[in-house]
Amino acid sequence: MTTATTMPQAQIDEWVQAYLHAWTTNDPNDIAALFTETAEYHEKPYETAWIGRDAIVTGWRSRWQWQSGGWTFAWATSSIAGNCATITGVGHYAELGDFDNTWTVTFDGGLCSRFDMINTERVQ
Repeated sequence: MTTATTMPQAQIDEWVQAYLHAWTTNDPNDIAALFTETAEYHEKPYETAWIGRDAIVTGWRSRWQWQSGGWTFAWATSSIAGNCATITGVGHYAELGDFDNTWTVTFDGGLCSRFDMINTERVQ
């Protein structure tokens, strides 16, 4: 019988902090350092389907105009199952308002191989 190894909370915390750093810098190297070469990035209800590290970097950087207007993100890990973590948070964007986020992040060797986000705008 094979025992599944659970991703350590500290490693998830480090990855999320690196994600937030990359969201702040918009630097292609910071973004690329988060994902495997063949990673997928999906966001609902939007039709975001960036396949491959290069597409993720390009898509991510296309959002800089409203990212750079100022934002905060409060988050917590909701669950960890093997190499997959569910992270919930609230993003506040000065230009866009507040969004509830649920991320399901699948890791491969400490990098994200699949990122699925449900991004729900809060109605004021």
